[in-house]
Amino acid sequence: RCDKQNQNENSSFDISEDQIRPLNKIVFDRNTHGDQWDRQYEELVSYVNEFGNSCVPTNFDQNPSLGYWVCTQRRKYKKYQNGNLLCRLTEDRIRLLNKIGFEWDLHDDQWDRRY
Repeated sequence: RCDKQNQNENSSFDISEDQIRPLNKIVFDRNTHGDQWDRQYEELVSYVNEFGNSCVPTNFDQNPSLGYWVCTQRRKYKKYQNGNLLCRLTEDRIRLLNKIGFEWDLHDDQWDRRY
């Protein structure tokens, strides 16, 4: 974040409070997004502990947002695999999901379980 004191000391450019405010909001929004991901991840860990898999149905009555979040992670992972690094799925998050046995492709995992 910009510090008003640093702004005034030997600054090669001037930035106003009106310009700083939206930048601070971006930082805040990014932190909020990360916190939300962490909360959903913890919900998924609880689901895996209870049900033994990460196949949360999209219409999961006990936690409807979890099913949607899991589906979104799979979609983001496909984008990540195709080189889209703007999908907000980091290697750390992929590692965390792998650690709990996250099933990235339900079709392949269902096939493996059946045969």
